[in-house]
Amino acid sequence: VLRVLRHHAEGNAPAARTHAHCRFWAAAGHDVTVVTCAPSHPRGVVYPGYRNRLRQIDVVDGVRVVRVGTLLAANVGLWKRAANWLSYLASATLFGAFERRPDVIVATSPQFFCAGAGLLVGALRRRPVVLEIRDLFAASVAAVGALGSARLLRIFEWAEQRACAAATRIVTVGEGYRGALVRRGADPASIAVAPNGVDTGLFRPRTPDPRDARRWGVAGRFVVAWCGTIGLAHGLEIVLRAARRLIERGRRDIVFLLAGDGARLDALRAAAAERGLDNVVFTGQLPRREIPAVLACADAVLVHLRTAALFETVMPSKIFESAAMARPLVLGVRGAARRFVEEAACGLCIEPENDGELVDAVLRLAGDAELRRRLGDAGVRAVAPFDRKRLAARYLDLLRRTVDEARAADAGWRESVAGPSARGDRR
Repeated sequence: VLRVLRHHAEGNAPAARTHAHCRFWAAAGHDVTVVTCAPSHPRGVVYPGYRNRLRQIDVVDGVRVVRVGTLLAANVGLWKRAANWLSYLASATLFGAFERRPDVIVATSPQFFCAGAGLLVGALRRRPVVLEIRDLFAASVAAVGALGSARLLRIFEWAEQRACAAATRIVTVGEGYRGALVRRGADPASIAVAPNGVDTGLFRPRTPDPRDARRWGVAGRFVVAWCGTIGLAHGLEIVLRAARRLIERGRRDIVFLLAGDGARLDALRAAAAERGLDNVVFTGQLPRREIPAVLACADAVLVHLRTAALFETVMPSKIFESAAMARPLVLGVRGAARRFVEEAACGLCIEPENDGELVDAVLRLAGDAELRRRLGDAGVRAVAPFDRKRLAARYLDLLRRTVDEARAADAGWRESVAGPSARGDRR
C-alpha cells in the first residue's frame, strides 16, 4: 500500500504531479490512498461538487482518496493560512493513523504541515516515510516577503531540518534543491531526485480551436500566454509594464493572456483596468483539462519568477507543458531553468522583472514565424525524456527499494533483539 499525503484534485502543478504519479502507481497494481482535504485553492472556497466534511472517501482514477475536514482559508495572509495548515495536520494525522497500515508513506512539502502529518503517521504506524521536497518552505516564504517575523522564520527552518532528519528518504524535484539540503546537513545518500515532467497524452502539439480564441477575446492577435498560479513569487507586474510599453509602440495586435488564480490576481486585474490595458486578458481559474486549449491558442508562453536566489534552483513544470505543445518560451527565471532552455534552444531568455527585455523578446517572436517554429520543435524534443509515465515508473522503483530496505532493517533489528534462539541456533 502506498499512501500519499497531498492536496488532490486541484489544477495546480503540485496536485497535477501527485495525481499523475498516483494514477500510474494504481494502474501498476498497487493500492494507493491519498489523504487530502476538500479542494479550495487558492480562494479558500470549496470547489463545486465537493463539501468540507470531517471525513469522506472517493475514488479518482483508481486511487482511493480520503478527504478530511480543515479550516478553510484563502491563499493570502499568514495567520488564516496557518490555521488551515494546522487543521490539516491534525485531521490528516488522526484519520491517516486509522487507515489500513501502508508499506510506505509519501509526504510532500510545502507546505511543511503536510509533511509533518506524513511523518507523524509514519511514526505511529512504524512505516518508512519518503519526504518529497518540492520547495524549501521557509526560504520561499522569506523570498516573497510573506513572513515578517525573523523568529517564526527560524522556527520554520528548524522544523524543516528536523523533518528531513526524521524521513527515511528525501526526494527533491531538482539537483538545486538536493545541493541546498546537503549544505543544510542532510545526508546525500538519503536524497534522490524525481524531476517535474509532463503528461504527454494531455500536452502535445495541436491545432488551436478558433472558438477558444473568440471565447477569451484574443482572436486575430499575437498571444503570449501565462498558465498557472498568479502569486507573490511570480512577479507578474512585469506583464502590465510590458503591456504599457507595447501600447506606446502601437502594438495593440499583441495580447497577454493570463490563465489562473492566486493571491495577486485581483490586484493585477484592477491595475490593468485602471491603466486601460486592454491587451492584458485574465481568464480566472480554469480546470486543468482546459489548459492545453489555452496553450494551443498561444503563439508564445511566458514563464517567470521574481528575482531571488532561491528561485535559481526551480524548474517550473510549465516549462515542460508548454514545450511539449511546441510553444516557444519566454523565460524569466535564472539558474537551472535558464540553463535548460538555453541548452534545449526552445525559447528566449530574459532577466527576471525586466519588462524591456520582455517586450524585445515578444516583438522578436511576433516578427519571425520561422523562429517560433524552430523553438517549438526543439521544445518537443527536449521534454521527451520527462514524460510523466516514465518518471512515475522510476519513482515507483525508488519506493520499492525504500520498502525493501526498511523491511531488511526491521528484520535485522528483530533478530538482534531476539538473540540466537530466534535464528534457530541448535548448539
